[in-house]
Amino acid sequence: MQGNLSEIDIRSILQLIELGQRTGELFVEAYTSTGSSTGTQPTPRSLAGQSWYVFCFNGQIIYATQSAGSLFRLRDYLRRYKADTALDKIQVPYMASTNAPEYGYLWALLENHILTPAQGRNIIQSMIHETLFDLLSLHQGSFTFEMGPALAPQLTSLEISSLLAKIVKQVQQWKQFHPHIQSPNQCPVISDPSELRVALPVNTFNTLRRWADGHTSIRQMARYLNRDVLTVAKAIYPFVQQGLVQVFYEPSVAPTNNKKEWSSPETKVPRVVCIDDDNTIRKTVESILNEHGYEATTIGNPLQALSLVFPLKPDLILCDIAMPELDGYEICAMLRSSSAFRQTPIVMLTGIDGFIDRVKARMAGATDFYTKPFGESELLMLVEKYVGPGYPRVNLSERLLDRSLEDQLEEK
Repeated sequence: MQGNLSEIDIRSILQLIELGQRTGELFVEAYTSTGSSTGTQPTPRSLAGQSWYVFCFNGQIIYATQSAGSLFRLRDYLRRYKADTALDKIQVPYMASTNAPEYGYLWALLENHILTPAQGRNIIQSMIHETLFDLLSLHQGSFTFEMGPALAPQLTSLEISSLLAKIVKQVQQWKQFHPHIQSPNQCPVISDPSELRVALPVNTFNTLRRWADGHTSIRQMARYLNRDVLTVAKAIYPFVQQGLVQVFYEPSVAPTNNKKEWSSPETKVPRVVCIDDDNTIRKTVESILNEHGYEATTIGNPLQALSLVFPLKPDLILCDIAMPELDGYEICAMLRSSSAFRQTPIVMLTGIDGFIDRVKARMAGATDFYTKPFGESELLMLVEKYVGPGYPRVNLSERLLDRSLEDQLEEK
């Protein structure tokens, strides 16, 4: 079963899956703003270009996720149970499939008794709710349902009819916040602290100030507080109406003052990830690229590479071929299977320049092939070829400072 959302909506697709008691995966991809569609309603800005998976078993939903494969969402939910740091100690689970790595890590936490089954069910149900909220807000896109074995093992299943009735109602209620709040992915920020402090009790003001920092989305706030997005949006909506709180899609920089003016950087710092088990290579790449205005991150453990690279969203990936346990070909192929990295340049690094290696790299989906060792000029020429010149050093420092502030949210 496949088609466009201009022909049939998500609600009807899910009802057909339930009626036929189907088992398999539903893949939905939103049209970008330049995509063509005969749909009568536009796709929300925050959803354009995204894609999702919904996993079904006998006509019921057992798991749903955005297909980028990031572990950020799971980490957010784990904060409810003070278990978010446990993710850093988990090796890549044997069942972390390409389409559902988050699910595999969740099961690893259960098997290691870091989470209880009840906590795991609560997290999965919340994940399903928020994914369907996005899908039921979508009007332009394409879908494919492939029948096949169910995602296993299973922790919970939800009846589609009752789930749809509840979430469709929430999507309708969300419209009351327009145009002041358009998406759960927008980030609130206090624009006038002094006036808001007068309007609120001290405890309420302190709670709002903690989360409305311009870096934490409404959806993240809902995850941390164990509330649905509608409840959180209702709580901040009056202050948004009054202009005391503003919401933004991308928390790029801090406000220049306490007024309502925000600015975005004119140029994006090119971000490069290097996956290599050789410590010398990692240090060399990081030192050269950071010094020349790039934002470089290196990963030494190939087993952790997949879980770490998704949230980084690099513009270029350098990946060594010969690594223990998981080689560069396997990592490249796994990344290419995700829509998040289908267009990202991936350059394979090797100490041996052989024809067979080049062919295997191309078959795995690599963009280019580069021989080690390399000097500073060679590395810079390679990187500039795919992502352009580095950012001016002074602006890079400011940008990295902004990112360090984002990282501090993990400690809240």
